[in-house]
Amino acid sequence: MEEYVGELWDRLITGAAEKRHAAAIVKLDDIAKSAAIFFRALGGDPGLGISAAPAVRHGARRRLLQRMAGSGEKVELSWRDGEVLRLPSQIDLFAEYALNRDLYFWLVALAAVETNSHWSWVVRNQQATLATLQRFPGLQVRYNRLVDALLAMRIPPHKMPEDEAAQEHTIRQALQQPGSVDSIKLAKRPFQPVPLWPHPNPPVNGESGAAGAGSPEQTGGTAQKKNRRKHLAQRTDVKEDKNGFLMMFRAESLFSWSEFVKVNRPQDEEDDTETSQLAAEDMDHLTIARDGKASAANVRFDLDLPAGAADDTPLGEGVLLPEWNWKKQVLQPDYCNLQQLIATDVKPCELPHTLKNTANHLRRQFQALTPTRHWLKGQQDGEELDLDAWVQLASERNSTIPTSEHGLYRAQVNQERDLACLLLADLSLSTDAYVSNHARVIDVIRDSLLLFSEALTATGDSFALYGFSSLKRSNVRFHYIKGFDEKYSGHVRGRITAIKPGYYTRMGAAIRQASSLLVQQKKRQRLLLILTDGKPNDLDQYEGRYGIEDTRMALIEARRLGLRPFCVTIDTEASDYLPHLFGAGGYVVIRNPEDLPKELPQLYAQMTR
Repeated sequence: MEEYVGELWDRLITGAAEKRHAAAIVKLDDIAKSAAIFFRALGGDPGLGISAAPAVRHGARRRLLQRMAGSGEKVELSWRDGEVLRLPSQIDLFAEYALNRDLYFWLVALAAVETNSHWSWVVRNQQATLATLQRFPGLQVRYNRLVDALLAMRIPPHKMPEDEAAQEHTIRQALQQPGSVDSIKLAKRPFQPVPLWPHPNPPVNGESGAAGAGSPEQTGGTAQKKNRRKHLAQRTDVKEDKNGFLMMFRAESLFSWSEFVKVNRPQDEEDDTETSQLAAEDMDHLTIARDGKASAANVRFDLDLPAGAADDTPLGEGVLLPEWNWKKQVLQPDYCNLQQLIATDVKPCELPHTLKNTANHLRRQFQALTPTRHWLKGQQDGEELDLDAWVQLASERNSTIPTSEHGLYRAQVNQERDLACLLLADLSLSTDAYVSNHARVIDVIRDSLLLFSEALTATGDSFALYGFSSLKRSNVRFHYIKGFDEKYSGHVRGRITAIKPGYYTRMGAAIRQASSLLVQQKKRQRLLLILTDGKPNDLDQYEGRYGIEDTRMALIEARRLGLRPFCVTIDTEASDYLPHLFGAGGYVVIRNPEDLPKELPQLYAQMTR
């Protein structure tokens, strides 16, 4: 009974303290695509992604009920850095759905404005507001409604101490009359959060960089990917604690001080993820450390990598390739070492029985694209008379219309498909993930390459197949599957069936090498088809904005060479970054990965028809 009453009281006091509006909630997942388009349309950096902001403690004065309920200590505020625009994971601040949605787009519009970073926070936000309203006057009415609704929710100044009241008056004036405040006199207690402005002091994580030496690519389930809530994290060095039996503190201080302690946390083979998630929600910072010791999960990861004895055979010397450093805005020459490999210990094989019916159907469809002979009318010379041209000439002579010159013959010519295609397949470790109960991503890619080859063989188009993965810039692996001059045969099918998940995804280097091969084909159309399941990443700095910008620069270089890059992906979150890389019409997302083998040849037919 006591627990029941306590639960009711907690629910009552928390509900009264937290003035949230669940019926009017707007989630970032629902507006992320529209927000990204809106941000770029207003002139925002097209390379910035959109992600959820972590909840941080604000330290401002709270209402009595909030202090009783222990709520309202954290808030999600927006900010932007060099890689992402952080927005609240959800907004339920106002009772109206339209106001909550308008707040999202107001924060996006404000983030698209560049201001002087040396200005103070209050001046910077006023100037950004003025610039936004000057460029887009249509936002003025929405901004006024947001300000009125926000001020009505804030603690009024007359209920605050004198120094906090003066601070609050200044913020209210800056919101209502942007540009009228030159400075703010801070009180001892921090001011109340201002949801209409970005974070005054955005959290700075510790050492960023790669996921960690030996850490696999993220291949979490769909439920995990949909959760946009982020946590602040910092790296720390592992303490050895060799003299672990001597504790130099009083036992009662355990509940008042927090520090990194090396303990055996559950690994990913344990299923208690819900408890871990709840624990993470209560922590201000997550501390991550590497101790250099292998756990069971790391052992499984390493066993999935190809051993030296079973690895593919190198073809010639490695190739040095440049890489774009977007922070320095410079192309670093000879920065990556790419090694071409080939699977030599494979046996010729036939097309799998499960794909034969589909392959026969595709061959019949693609035979309609094969070169045919057709007649050209109105020619000056040819095998036959063009009767239509003769009739038109006779009609003009018998009328007052001046007679024009006509070609009076028909000529038969060959209609050839003058094109070449290089398909570049992502063979990174993430392709080892399962897309269904019976198929992995690598299995889907394997079937796609087989059916793609069967279809293009029916048209007679020149095509090549390559795969790639990487392990830092010194080991970019470029797998030879079929060259342009090689006939599609059982040996090629054997290499396709032998492909396996590799390492990581240094996409820029692979695209540059593929472009150098494709540009040698003297064809009118040259298509670079990229098949992937995720964004560029590697163990070093090649992740996030760095990897995306290098890939984008490699694609720009390919277009300058007269190539046409196109991406086919099964990554459901690809719309967050692929428009920046390939443009609005330069990619397609296959929602059901198991449909990829059938969809890929059809896409090729549409692009080259």
